[in-house]
Amino acid sequence: MTASLSRTLNAIGLLAVCLVLLVAFVDQIAFGDLPCPLCLLQRAGFVGVAFGLALNVKFGPRPSHYAIVILSAFCGGLISGRQTLLHIVPGTGTYGDALLGLHFYSWALVLFCVIILGCGLMLLFDQQFAGDNRPLGARAATFGLAMVVLGFLLAFGNGASTVLECGGGLCPDNPTSYQLFQKGP
Repeated sequence: MTASLSRTLNAIGLLAVCLVLLVAFVDQIAFGDLPCPLCLLQRAGFVGVAFGLALNVKFGPRPSHYAIVILSAFCGGLISGRQTLLHIVPGTGTYGDALLGLHFYSWALVLFCVIILGCGLMLLFDQQFAGDNRPLGARAATFGLAMVVLGFLLAFGNGASTVLECGGGLCPDNPTSYQLFQKGP
């Protein structure tokens, strides 16, 4: 696998992570389904994954970039696994709406596992690290840069909405409104 192909595959992975963040963000904005603290931490895990993938796209593939992706996905997987276990017992209720039969935290657990598996497979191809410094084609570079920008915008948007929701303090367990928009005493 060449460095160019690796960058393209990382850009496609970054697109997939951006779609995950976008779906969660649209669900929050359009349907008023505010994320709980564990949901916010899972989004942070996806942002960490996006950061590692963006490093691979922008600066070329490196094992350290894949390590960022794997560690972020591992942390996100632990958090989503905890939330899944909190709601797996019948009668304990769920948090949020289901998408294609699974709740977002269950999807997050599956996706974090897929991300770890995908990075493990990518690390099997040593040739991508051989220092192929040839410039990327214009279409590949444009697509990769667009994914990096989209990832940055989604990370910024999710961060800003978290500040609005939590108001600079602890986030409520079951948020019903944005604390920064509430009138004080």
